[in-house]
Amino acid sequence: MARSAAIHETLPLGIVIRRQPGVTRWARWAFKAVAVLPGAAPAHWAVLRQEGDVTEYHAATLPLTLWAAETEAYLAALSDEVPSIYVVMRDEAEDGAPLEVLLVTASPYEAQDYTDSGEELVEKVPMTRGLVAWVRDFVTAHHVEEAFVKRKRDKKRIDLVEDGKGDHRIRQMSDVYRAPRPARKAGGLQ
Repeated sequence: MARSAAIHETLPLGIVIRRQPGVTRWARWAFKAVAVLPGAAPAHWAVLRQEGDVTEYHAATLPLTLWAAETEAYLAALSDEVPSIYVVMRDEAEDGAPLEVLLVTASPYEAQDYTDSGEELVEKVPMTRGLVAWVRDFVTAHHVEEAFVKRKRDKKRIDLVEDGKGDHRIRQMSDVYRAPRPARKAGGLQ
């Protein structure tokens, strides 16, 4: 049974980012996504709390969209010791903010794709209990277990073709991928 890619649910999530003094002289401030606020209103770097040099901001509100075709990934996230949401950010924001919050996802597979480029910062933030319940309900309603199908080998014989001879137009007696012979030393002896 094929799952429809159009089946989805969306929930706005506020992203809480903590700014604290950096631990090296090269980084004045360290920013870290620390929490999510399900159902939050729109915000742009609104101060939530400040204690000494540590400030927590409601940096942005982004939609968390769950897709029926991605339920296997959500199951992987829910099976973690601490079920988490992944926040994807970029260092350079165009509007003068310290970070640009790009995306929020419940899929560890999608988050992994963003870590591969090295241009984005991906932070793992624990889900609230209500968020865990919402994701679990979505997965329960839309997950379809896919049967494992073992691939069968074809019957074609691959040992009949001589590979590694290089260009077939050039006549040669041996494999072009052979190890080079040691160079002869001057004086005739090796």
